[in-house]
Amino acid sequence: MNIYHPYTIFPLGDSALTVDFGNIIDEETNKKVLHLFHQLRERQIPYVTDLVPAYSSLTVYYDLQLIYNSSRTAFETFAEAIENLAEEKSKPNHQASKRIDVPVCYESKYALDIYEIASKKNLSPEEVIAIHTSKTYRVYMLGFLPGFAYMGEVEEQIAIPRKTEPRINVDPGSVGIAGKQTGIYPLASPGGWQIIGRTPVQLFKKDDAQPVLFEPGDEVQFYSITEDEFKDYQKRHS
Repeated sequence: MNIYHPYTIFPLGDSALTVDFGNIIDEETNKKVLHLFHQLRERQIPYVTDLVPAYSSLTVYYDLQLIYNSSRTAFETFAEAIENLAEEKSKPNHQASKRIDVPVCYESKYALDIYEIASKKNLSPEEVIAIHTSKTYRVYMLGFLPGFAYMGEVEEQIAIPRKTEPRINVDPGSVGIAGKQTGIYPLASPGGWQIIGRTPVQLFKKDDAQPVLFEPGDEVQFYSITEDEFKDYQKRHS
């Protein structure tokens, strides 16, 4: 593809391509990904079957039969369409990102790894909580589980690698850290993130018109609640 473009396009199998803006976790790069994502979604191109935004890339799935051109491959045809679209100056007409406040109970029964993190980082558990709740996190992408949001970036003071041995089961609502990412398990699942608390908020409701709480580009602020407040929230929203 054109080397002057701030991205590269490469095929992913015979019915998809990936637009790669660089192997980096960076807010400005992610904004470029989401800009193109919204451009394509709003165009409602008939042969586009799915759009999957990630940290720094967008994968586009397409219908080979609808895009068929006897003189060119489907990849060549659609890659050119992507380039033309990316050069347009118009802004997508999508809703602004949401700011979502998420209550978290950091009590020890829910914060399975907070003491270990505190010890390794020479902090108290209270300091870990204060640091985790001190900033707003960007939702970079969804994946792994329905509604699982990869958010970043946590402060270096509490950044910590995944567990060397994943747990067989992590409870839904568990809030964790992995590297400089933070996230919430929407469903019970095996997992290796370092668990520091749990939210009573239900992140995935399969029967709702909008089944997941978060979307890429959203901003999330965590705040601390007591165990009584946790249980009260569950009662009110059950």
